[in-house]
Amino acid sequence: MSKTLTEEEISEALAGLPGWGYEKDALSKTFKFGTFREAMSFMVRVGFEAEAMNHHPDWSNSYSMVKIQLSTHDAGHKVTGLDLDLARRIQKVSWVA
Repeated sequence: MSKTLTEEEISEALAGLPGWGYEKDALSKTFKFGTFREAMSFMVRVGFEAEAMNHHPDWSNSYSMVKIQLSTHDAGHKVTGLDLDLARRIQKVSWVA
C-alpha cells in the first residue's frame, strides 16, 4: 500500500502544479480546451501516461472540458506520491493552462 501524504506535503507539491487543487481527499483540476476533439486527444494522451504508471485518474468530459481527480485506491482513496507523479506528467502533456 502506498504512503498517504499529509496536507502540508500536498500543499507544498501543489505550489509547482498550476491550477491543481486539493478537495475531498483528491488532487483535482479542470482543463478547458477549444474543442471536443482537443479534449478527447488530451484524454487519450493522458491515458497513455496513466497506463504506463498503472495508476489511473477519475475523470469526466463535457464537450471541451476535462475534469481530473487523482487519489490512490489502495491507500483508501487518499493522495499519495503516485498522484503527484501523475499530475506532473499530465501537466507536461497539457497545452492549456
